[in-house]
Amino acid sequence: MITAQIIQNSIDELSAITRVQLCVMDLKGRTVARTADAPDFDAEFIANFAESPVESQVISGVHLLKILDEGELVYILLASGQGEDAYMVGKICVSQLQNLIVAYKEKYDRNNFFQNLLLDNLLLIDIYNRAKKLRIDVNVPRIIILVETRAERDSGAAELLGSMYTAQTGDYVTAVDESSVILIKALKAGESYADIESIATTIVDMMNTEAMLDVRVSYGTIVSEIKDLSKSYKEAKMALDVGKIFYAEKHVIAYNTLGIGRLIYQLPISLCRIFIDEIFGDREVPENLDEETLNTINKFFENNLNVSETSRQLFVHRNTLVYRIEKLQKATGLDIRTFDEALTFKIALMVLNYMKYVDSNSY
Repeated sequence: MITAQIIQNSIDELSAITRVQLCVMDLKGRTVARTADAPDFDAEFIANFAESPVESQVISGVHLLKILDEGELVYILLASGQGEDAYMVGKICVSQLQNLIVAYKEKYDRNNFFQNLLLDNLLLIDIYNRAKKLRIDVNVPRIIILVETRAERDSGAAELLGSMYTAQTGDYVTAVDESSVILIKALKAGESYADIESIATTIVDMMNTEAMLDVRVSYGTIVSEIKDLSKSYKEAKMALDVGKIFYAEKHVIAYNTLGIGRLIYQLPISLCRIFIDEIFGDREVPENLDEETLNTINKFFENNLNVSETSRQLFVHRNTLVYRIEKLQKATGLDIRTFDEALTFKIALMVLNYMKYVDSNSY
């Protein structure tokens, strides 16, 4: 439903232009919004007028008009001014407020529709019937882009996203929880995942510069029909979780580039524990290693197990690096200079990160 503040803003602007004083009251005679010198009528009189069959009435130079919502009376408008001007301005105000009521109701209905669609709360027949009623094209290619702020969802994120992508272009902004904002992005012919990546990066940059928000953005796969949007939403959610666990340094995470992280994310936690016990047994597990050793390992992997290049980038002597690697081998039983054991170690690190994430979110 349209808010009192929206009504107040509308009548303030109209009154400033026409110099006609306006007041909007509910059906019980309570003031919803009014300009500075608006007329004041008895609540009982307003209630009686609301129940009367007449569309308008004039009392002591004050015009009373009814504001309808799809034929149902919702407000009473009082307009006072010079001669016929007050009546004309009153009719204009009634038309404006009625159109605003319809627009805000449609916006709410669309928001409600997309929320239920993403959460799989609609039957297939209801999806197409409601989409037709809301004038939403069902066959446009779309994708879900999920925007999560590092803190609790900020209204500024939704407002900024709504200003960047509007319903006029076929895009919709909504939310289904308190932690993220959802952009339902309509795609043009020929737009690819490279374009989506560019859009996601733009969102991160805009949120940072315009709203001073540190956000993480993920997106699912492109779907050709509106009924499949919930699939893209689930994928975007998974991408967001997987990104937090395995790719914490990234601000944009795509579902179709998750790699081995997606596989590990779907493993039962019991199987993960068996794998870690099998690899390390009673030896020291990587999560207990000091930060210097972990940084050395990560840099070694980044340089494709190249000892010389890694030692150069770490500003340490080659022998120092070899000593650290051998020390790690004694602690864990894995020699990361060999491809097979380096691969095992890398996967073990990812599994441990996943187990830590599950444990921290199980309370």
